[in-house]
Amino acid sequence: MYDWANSVHALVIVSSIFPVYFSATALSASGSAEIDFFGFSVKSSVLFSYTVSISFLITAALIPLCTAIADFTGRKKDFMKFFCYTGAISCMLLFFFTKDTLIASLLIFGLSLVGWSGSIVFYDSYLPEIATEDNFDKYSARGFSMGYLGSVLLLLFNLSMILAPGFYGIENKAMPARISFFSVGVWWILFAQIPFRYLPDGNRSKAKKAGNWLFNGFSELRKIYSELQEQPYLAKFLSAFFIYTMGLRTVMYVATIFGATELMLPSQSLIITVLLIQIVGIVGSFVFAWLSGRIGNIYALMTGVVIWIGVCAGAYYTTEAKEFYVLACTVGMVMGGLQSLSRATYSKLIPENTTDSASYFSFYDVTEKLAIVLGTFIYGAVEQFTGSMRNSILALLVIFVFGLILLSRIPSLKVYRYGLNGQE
Repeated sequence: MYDWANSVHALVIVSSIFPVYFSATALSASGSAEIDFFGFSVKSSVLFSYTVSISFLITAALIPLCTAIADFTGRKKDFMKFFCYTGAISCMLLFFFTKDTLIASLLIFGLSLVGWSGSIVFYDSYLPEIATEDNFDKYSARGFSMGYLGSVLLLLFNLSMILAPGFYGIENKAMPARISFFSVGVWWILFAQIPFRYLPDGNRSKAKKAGNWLFNGFSELRKIYSELQEQPYLAKFLSAFFIYTMGLRTVMYVATIFGATELMLPSQSLIITVLLIQIVGIVGSFVFAWLSGRIGNIYALMTGVVIWIGVCAGAYYTTEAKEFYVLACTVGMVMGGLQSLSRATYSKLIPENTTDSASYFSFYDVTEKLAIVLGTFIYGAVEQFTGSMRNSILALLVIFVFGLILLSRIPSLKVYRYGLNGQE
């Protein structure tokens, strides 16, 4: 249900309505996409990419400390709530996004990313606590599919406002999008109360005086880092995960901007395309969970990365709307599947009966956040210096190839059959 609650941010704010609204609003007085940002002339699409990069860099800096303290004090759910409410309230504040509030709205958008990604760290860490290993793949996929379904329902409502504002008595053309941003925050807070009610509280037996939290928090991190050095399969997986996630999550954040800027697709077509991705993604999550049961987690992940390589190659040559739609369906099939399977695979690789699940997942999520930072920065920088998003797509293709090579170094069966010390 937390996937159901928070995935509306990923769909409405990150992937569909906000990027389209941003592209139409972030214009200079002359109508150019080159806008003034604190005295610098920056292309709006590049500024969007850099905002994502900086936001996840901030998250990557905060999360190791927060998760260590959460593990030490037993306040994991409280941290999850803090980041959740930060992200949701930020979405509500985007209601005030106009041309006159562009810079402030960019900062608020970045804060919503910090809130969303920060809460996911603590949410992910619950998987090994509330499910047995044989259910990791299935439950992780179920979470992602619930997220897709919930976000699709809200997007359909928002899309109805955009396509038929008169039905709702709305005359201002910008108002449906701004109401959509506000609705994300309300939906997120409302449905988050379900997991907050039922998820277990952390173990508070280790909690000490507040003055010791920081010291012991960093001690927890050092201990987890030392344990990672003794787990070769986990270390190899994190390396591969970092690389292919760099490409996957970058596509997730810039696909709509690519369609709007490079292919000049109309706003309604872009939003419907993202809706299609979500619907296909529900199927994709379960397909990859099934595939992992047939050929193993690592080979299933490699299959997904190979498909991503094909997507990037196809995107480079895409010039027509129908080609973009075919690629979108393919992206939907592999995006959720690869994400849910990655989370489940990591859950299988961490030590059994660990009491530091939040700290372990902080490494996983910080790896993901740093991948997004680097991926979106590379994408934006390549576009800035070459003047073409298509060259940025080529850079992502190279990244996926490198990720595939790193995944190939991990024996798939050992994810299931061998312990941390190589013993069956």
